[in-house]
Amino acid sequence: MTVIEMKSGIIEEIQEWKEKRNAILLAHNYQLPEIQDIADVLGDSLQLARAAAETSADVIVFCGVHFMAETAAMLNPEKTVLLPDLEAGCSLADSITADQLRAWKAEHPGAVVVAYVNTTAEVKAESDYCCTSSNAVDIVRSIPEDKEILFLPDMFLGSFVQRETGRENMHIWMGECHVHAGIAPEHVEDVLTEHPEAELLVHPECGCSTSSMYLMSEGILPKDKTHILSTGNMLKHSKDSQADEFIVATEVGIIHQMQKQNPEKRFVPANRQAVCPFMKMITLEKVLDALKENKHVITVPADTAEKAKLSIERMISIG
Repeated sequence: MTVIEMKSGIIEEIQEWKEKRNAILLAHNYQLPEIQDIADVLGDSLQLARAAAETSADVIVFCGVHFMAETAAMLNPEKTVLLPDLEAGCSLADSITADQLRAWKAEHPGAVVVAYVNTTAEVKAESDYCCTSSNAVDIVRSIPEDKEILFLPDMFLGSFVQRETGRENMHIWMGECHVHAGIAPEHVEDVLTEHPEAELLVHPECGCSTSSMYLMSEGILPKDKTHILSTGNMLKHSKDSQADEFIVATEVGIIHQMQKQNPEKRFVPANRQAVCPFMKMITLEKVLDALKENKHVITVPADTAEKAKLSIERMISIG
């Protein structure tokens, strides 16, 4: 039996088990290509959170990382949420704990806490708003200007939001995603030299995002060809744009979907090494095992979920 035949057989079995269990398969844009191809909903963190909140399925199989499955579990306490690999974590979510956040809040009494969705349930429970890269600017703009803001945990996204909103009373936690932080300005410069006519798509978590904003403001990067976007908006922009070549500064997994949507266009990663090992842990075999053996059920303590739910609902409703 060939590899293609084996995969085809596993996919058929996954479809059968999905029907048996009334399950939905949610997958992030950074997943392996074969996982993206079988997903019922494929998207960024905000799109997947909304899909989890709206689904009528009994079982949610989350092909992403741990904090995403936690968010789905908090939105659906009556449903079964499965994460096919418990080791699928997130270096950014690990960069702040609930205890650290409580200590930070004590230093800034009365401040509004805006937490990126890449955080644990315990951190979300200590926050006033959650956000994703696609609505972080809208959420900060919705907060009264006289309110001090604690933004966490990603320093690159925080810097982008601060620059976009002009908020001077905004404090930023010094956390980072090790994959996005590894996409440096010199990577972008090198690829731009090789592809001078390409549009540049930059995720705001990237280590090159701050320099890209500065270079745009100085006229060194053309504003009409440089776009700082969430993964979901990168997909939309690359589909709608008249350009035929794009440099993509984010985790390379998204290029599979970009190429699939736009077979006539060319997509070049800013850094070919920008691969998240956690996002690549989930395989077809693990998805099948999850459905057959109920692996691995993700739950959140009721008191934590209750505290966190308001911040998550605010994230879903804005932007």
